[in-house]
Amino acid sequence: MQIQISGVELVLSLLAFLGVVAFIVALYVSYKFLKLYRKTLRQSQMTFQKMEEKIFEPHVVVIGGGTGQSVFLRGLKHVTKNITAIVTVADDGGGSGALREDLGMLPPGDIRNCLLALANIEPTMNEVMQYRFPEGALKGQSFGNLFIAAMTGLYDNFETAVYKMSQIFAITGRVLPVTMDDINLVAELENGKVIKGESNIPTEAKKMDTKIKKMSLDKTDVKPLDEVISSIKNADTIVIGPGSLYTSILPNILMDDVVDALSTTKAPKIYVCNIMTQPGETDGKDVLDHVKVLIEHAGINFIDYVVANNERLPAGVFERYANDGAELVLLDDDQKDELNRMGITYVEQKLIEIKNGYIRHDAELVSNSVMKIAIKHSYTNNI
Repeated sequence: MQIQISGVELVLSLLAFLGVVAFIVALYVSYKFLKLYRKTLRQSQMTFQKMEEKIFEPHVVVIGGGTGQSVFLRGLKHVTKNITAIVTVADDGGGSGALREDLGMLPPGDIRNCLLALANIEPTMNEVMQYRFPEGALKGQSFGNLFIAAMTGLYDNFETAVYKMSQIFAITGRVLPVTMDDINLVAELENGKVIKGESNIPTEAKKMDTKIKKMSLDKTDVKPLDEVISSIKNADTIVIGPGSLYTSILPNILMDDVVDALSTTKAPKIYVCNIMTQPGETDGKDVLDHVKVLIEHAGINFIDYVVANNERLPAGVFERYANDGAELVLLDDDQKDELNRMGITYVEQKLIEIKNGYIRHDAELVSNSVMKIAIKHSYTNNI
């Protein structure tokens, strides 16, 4: 039996076949177009993000003191020009303590280090400012401290002296003493003893083999500078630390007005935890313990993020610190769970820089971590 196909049926069959082919081709073209669109969109987003990261220079307020703060500032000034360093003035040891006692001025040491960290001056000038006299009546005193002392005498005001030095050094951002009040730190130890003076506290605690229970200032109603409060309230990001928990960071937190500003600002508050424990200060304390000390003294949980190191030290370097009683400050799962319950986001990463056998925070790594949080927060909250 022979099947006959009419001309019309043949045309219809051909059209149906061509329709299927056309549909398959259309699907393929649509797939390729969608793939190309997604690739272009990703590239555009990446380009836009890079442009935003390059352009976006948040106002970062850094609260603390000591070497850790100045090291961090050296890296931070390369990622944003809008920096305010709020610096403790409770130091009473070394050259700063001598000038404080002799001239009745606020201690200049931490202020000097922050000014130089943010300065745009020739390396030789930086070396001159850090120069310490090796002998004579000025033995151990730095030229930078004397410079600030001279400027304070000239303008009869420590705040003005710091401002004028900021202009001379063409610093990136600004440096503010947290208060103009003459304050001293007071520590109540777990054995009941009370120690006065920033330089005495860790020494005496270590000597008595006891821990610090509570810190306070020797004066009540200490008033921070108005610029300190306005800087905190208008900040895009606030960084607490890095630095000695009890003697560099807490002196700034022990003022009610500072705590009020920290608790009301919309800016994310980032605590950069120490890499190692400090003998006489934070013996045996982990990351969570550091956070709880800040919260207990402030009377409110004001911390949004914790940046902590997760890098192990080379054996030789670790032994040097271990011999002095120092240990790595690391996070574990229990601490992470507790931080989550407290509403605090933790960020773990390598933060260590080893130089001449000594460790410190890597300024670039910490700065990049802070910037990522600042950018994320700005996109989420439209600051």
